Formats: sequence, structure tokens, C-alpha cells
Amino acid sequence: MRHVRRGGDYLRVADPDWEDPLDGGFAAISGGRWNPAASFPVVYLCATVEVARANVHRKLDDQPYGPEDLEPDAAPMLVSTLVREDRFVDALTDRGCRSLGLPASYPLDSHGRTIGHRRCQPIGQAAWDDGEPGIACRSAAASSPRGGEELAFFARRRRLRPSQSMPFEDWFW
Repeated sequence: MRHVRRGGDYLRVADPDWEDPLDGGFAAISGGRWNPAASFPVVYLCATVEVARANVHRKLDDQPYGPEDLEPDAAPMLVSTLVREDRFVDALTDRGCRSLGLPASYPLDSHGRTIGHRRCQPIGQAAWDDGEPGIACRSAAASSPRGGEELAFFARRRRLRPSQSMPFEDWFW
């Protein structure tokens, strides 16, 4: 596995009802792109507001409504946090993706389809087992800007703390 240094301000798209929006426990139960269900805690973070918006659109893709239909008090909030600089597994660069067995076109395969969670989860499990702090990756949200980054932060010894929370109407539009 190759590594890249990442750290600084990151953003979490969070349900306003979550008691702790920076807790990776829900992902440990249900799984996500880089962790299988019933595994380990991951906090999925966005590097920019544009990537956060793209992830909201991704979550609503299969719904009969869009972001404009969300009630303000039920719409996702944006929580900012400071991630301590560290060496994260590299799923950002072409070389990093290839070192993980992913194509240089990641998050798309050679046919232009989004690579699914099942292909990424064993990589995440291996990184967790190796004691890595997480995975810096290209955003797989379809409307994410080119070069949009996300961070799968492995919540093991260090906890993230919120530095600011913004209601949907203040960050999405």
C-alpha cells in the first residue's frame, strides 16, 4: 500500500438526529465503501463542500424527491472537524490505486461504471488490520467535482471532535 499525507479541516454530512455525528459506530454496523458490515468503525469525511453536496445527491438518487424537498430540520447538516496530519492509504493517485489492485480510473472501472463497495471493502479491511489510520480516496459520488477527495477515517484510538455545525440551508445552496 502506498501512502499520502493528509490532515486539516474535513466535513461530515450528518443527520441532525445523530447524537455524535463523528462516531464511526453506525458504519461499523452497516458497512460502507471501505468497511464491510459488522466490522470496524469508520467516519466518512469530505474534503470540500462540493464533495459533501455530491454525497447528498448520491444518497437521494433512489428517492422520489430531491434536496429541494427536504424539510430544513430533517435535512443533513454539515459538521466540520480537524483531522491530525498523518500518512493515509493512497486511493487518490493512479499509482496508489494500482497498488491496491484498483484501476487507475478509480472510482470507475474500464467500462465507466462505479466500482462497488464489495471490491473496496477487502482493501479497507486489510488497511484496518495493518493498523492504518484510514484511506484517502477519490470521491465516488457521481456529481463530485473532478479531483474531489474523501477520507475514510478509521476511528480506533483517536476521536474526532466537531469544530462547527452548519444547518442544510446554510451550506447546501
